[in-house]
Amino acid sequence: MSILEGLTRFGMAADRQSLMEPQTNLVINTDFGKPVLYLEEVSVSFDGFKALNNLTLYIDEGELRCIIGPNGAGKTTMMDVITGKTRPDSGRVFFGQTIDLLKLNEHEIAQGGIGRKFQKPTVFELLSVFENLELAMASSKNVWASLFYKLGAEQKTRIEEVLGLIGLESQYKRPAGLLSHGQKQWLEIGMLLMQNPRVLLVDEPVAGMTGEETERTAELLTSLAGKHSVIVVEHDMAFVRSIAKKVTVLHQGSVLAEGSMDQIQNNPDVVEVYLGE
Repeated sequence: MSILEGLTRFGMAADRQSLMEPQTNLVINTDFGKPVLYLEEVSVSFDGFKALNNLTLYIDEGELRCIIGPNGAGKTTMMDVITGKTRPDSGRVFFGQTIDLLKLNEHEIAQGGIGRKFQKPTVFELLSVFENLELAMASSKNVWASLFYKLGAEQKTRIEEVLGLIGLESQYKRPAGLLSHGQKQWLEIGMLLMQNPRVLLVDEPVAGMTGEETERTAELLTSLAGKHSVIVVEHDMAFVRSIAKKVTVLHQGSVLAEGSMDQIQNNPDVVEVYLGE
């Protein structure tokens, strides 16, 4: 991933105008009640196929929610709608009680407090772990300011805190390209945390991980709940069981079932269409 691509991913405009002019940061009130995020009757169609079909979903502030469902259930489209990548045909999507996400673009949503981690880790492999976090912290500024950004004591302390949280304190000088797959995943989560997102979307975080890395990832995501609302899309049912208090099952673009993992696994509709057990 190039530096410019990374600046774009972590909340910085990549168009020519943004490179030449200072940006005005979007100010969003994050003094929310519950829910912190909600989608109501959201529908999205692609060439006649309904990826989302009157989807209604509420995420409480500080909760960790797991989203499961078969391929084509609408999980990725749901995340695309929340982050502004896809505009729905109909429905409402709000951040807190007053922020209409459908009126914001991807960059504004990222700056406003919603971070997304994709399945494949995208870190700056030639930079050290510390430098990756430093660059992520600077991304609230315009591109040129970020390239010449200097850390103060408070910023260094914050980076050290995140290094401890993601378990990479001993690796802080190591080039990111030399990290294991799991460590790269943790580093990218750390890069998002540097921007203090209110809501964190995490797509299949343990795909390709070792058992030890999967266990550590479960601990990391669980530790984030409370300070952040964490939405995890995952296919690994053992992993979901290890972290989830509440699970939402999507099927054909809408919510099929919602509840604890035990309730989900004993739901005959879920068993029929997804779990197959």
